[in-house]
Amino acid sequence: MKSKLSLCILLLTALAATGQVASHAPSGMAAPAASATVSPVLQISDKPVARVNGAVLTDRDLLREMFAIFPYAKQHNGFPKAQEASIRQGALEMIIFEELVYQEAARRKLSISVVRLNQAEEEFHKQFHSPEDYDQYMQVEMQGSRQVLRQRIQRALLIDQVLKAEVEEKSAVSLAEVRAYYDKNPARFRQPESFSIQSISILPPQKTSPELIEQNRKRADAALRQAKVTRTYDEFGLLAEKVSEDDFRVNMGDHKAVGRDKLPPQIVQAAEAMQAGQVSGAIQIQNAFTIFRLNAHSPARLQPFAEVKADLGTELGKSKYERLRSGLAKQLRARAKIEIV
Repeated sequence: MKSKLSLCILLLTALAATGQVASHAPSGMAAPAASATVSPVLQISDKPVARVNGAVLTDRDLLREMFAIFPYAKQHNGFPKAQEASIRQGALEMIIFEELVYQEAARRKLSISVVRLNQAEEEFHKQFHSPEDYDQYMQVEMQGSRQVLRQRIQRALLIDQVLKAEVEEKSAVSLAEVRAYYDKNPARFRQPESFSIQSISILPPQKTSPELIEQNRKRADAALRQAKVTRTYDEFGLLAEKVSEDDFRVNMGDHKAVGRDKLPPQIVQAAEAMQAGQVSGAIQIQNAFTIFRLNAHSPARLQPFAEVKADLGTELGKSKYERLRSGLAKQLRARAKIEIV
């Protein structure tokens, strides 16, 4: 899980790293033009956007978090209009949550040692590309005060301390829990029979007639003669890109693994009689012709636990982490006074 300190460093540097965007322009400077689909970056006035048990959160805090959610805004001088409201709401919820966690750390009388604080300050300083970037950041974001910076880093470390104790450490999933989930959900790990194929297709003409269908057959036969001399995935794929008329041609004709029930019966019947690496004949399906290379035929199977346990453990851990974090947020909000300005 991402530590609060590393996230804090990203957020702290977000605004300083965008010295050219509208948010840092003096009040008399024009903001960069935004496109019809992009809202310009918000102007910072340090006005309140929320109060959490009396603690004021400002539009500067909000914009940092919006940049963390959508960092591409710095490249495009704004946020996508269609997503801006949801980005803003998500950022607002996050800065409120962080303030609640920080206040919980204060309630528990947690502290950060001077040694740890010095180490974190040194790590933070290393994030900058040059002394000039660091000086600019200090002037813009920290009012030129090292004390303010250390207070901000200390705040991040305290938040991290609470989250580690209440969420991260409790979200660890044992191998026994992973195995229990696997045993209780066998259907999820059953893989159906599948065929991995590449195809070359000659599509039917817009107007059908015996003559036009016969022309298509001849084109399919010509493609088949070329396909039969291919020996590898790449050779067949390059031919598919050249002569095939279906949408898979842009991906070397590759369909990846396709379930039996999603393939035409004519394809399944032919594939069952083939070995991996073989090329079919020209198979007519209605008025189209298809030639395919069989890359693999995988029977239905239950994925063994050893094959899935690593990814499953990660997935269950993330899910448990989010549940615990959501539960902590609800618990803290239940006894807080929150005002959206």
